[in-house]
Amino acid sequence: MSTQDTLNAFHSELAAATTPEQLQELRTKYLGKKSYVKTALKSLGSMPAEERPVFAKEVNDAQQLIERELEQATERVASGAIAKQIESEWQDLTLPGIAQERGSIHPLTRVHESAMNVMRRLGFRLEEGPEIELPYYNFDALNIPENHPARDMQDTFWLPNNHLLRSHTTTVQARVLEKHPPLPIKVVAAGRVYRNEAVDATHLALFHQFEGIWVEEGLTFGHLKGTLLEIAKSIYGEHHAFRFKPKYYPYTEPSAGMDMQCTVCLGKDDDCPGCRGAGWITILGSGMIHPKVFIEFGYDHTRVSGIAFGIGTSRIASQAAGISALKPLYEQDLRVHRAIHRGGL
Repeated sequence: MSTQDTLNAFHSELAAATTPEQLQELRTKYLGKKSYVKTALKSLGSMPAEERPVFAKEVNDAQQLIERELEQATERVASGAIAKQIESEWQDLTLPGIAQERGSIHPLTRVHESAMNVMRRLGFRLEEGPEIELPYYNFDALNIPENHPARDMQDTFWLPNNHLLRSHTTTVQARVLEKHPPLPIKVVAAGRVYRNEAVDATHLALFHQFEGIWVEEGLTFGHLKGTLLEIAKSIYGEHHAFRFKPKYYPYTEPSAGMDMQCTVCLGKDDDCPGCRGAGWITILGSGMIHPKVFIEFGYDHTRVSGIAFGIGTSRIASQAAGISALKPLYEQDLRVHRAIHRGGL
């Protein structure tokens, strides 16, 4: 086969090659050890001297042509493969995508953060305490005598070795007063509390509280009302009406509850999930710290006074989520999170 016949055969096969594998086969066939080019170059030694330069140039030119056209074909096939891949995998980026559902902070966390933002502006700091407590901090130090109903088994989860699960976060305040930090004392405590009671729409054996104390010389009931109004309006908004009513708590005297007017039914619907026709919803308990509590921890109750308040953050979170029961807050019900995300706090 002459050089020209070899080139003609190469061009014919090259035109039909469409894959990198086929091009590699052509490279081996026309440039490999047993190819025409290699065989022709080896035959130069047996040719007459005057024919060698012309034949050698002819073979070298053919080799360079084959190499050049194989490189061009390789680039063409690679570009075609990329174009084909792009075409097969093409997507219209202007089409609506599959949106991932946006997450949401847990309702209880939102309430806690909202309340803490208010308290920090008022100069309060967060303190923490154990959930497994001693009766002294849960009862005795807070003017709750041994015959008080709250100490009965139906209200308290008792543990071995005379320990218990705290029934309120007031235990943290007792521990703070015991340390005698410098005045003024402005502390809040938040977290889980436990009560051994029947579970219904508004009661659970586990729920969350948010409590605070402010101890200083010269505090009056006016300071208490002003502080609570600031907290309530910051959490619920300025458009709500609030009222105070007498209450009883063993560790405060005088004591007061704070109600918020129900904006859903205004007291006209007995089936209203918020107020059940009462027109008002209790949102927190409060009072002036009882003199016996000050005496217990060595404070001069004639010189210092203090205010204390407690908010049921579980109840606030359920109201914000628009649910009439507390239990869904502690279940993996995404509808509660979606309600908070839409409405916000």
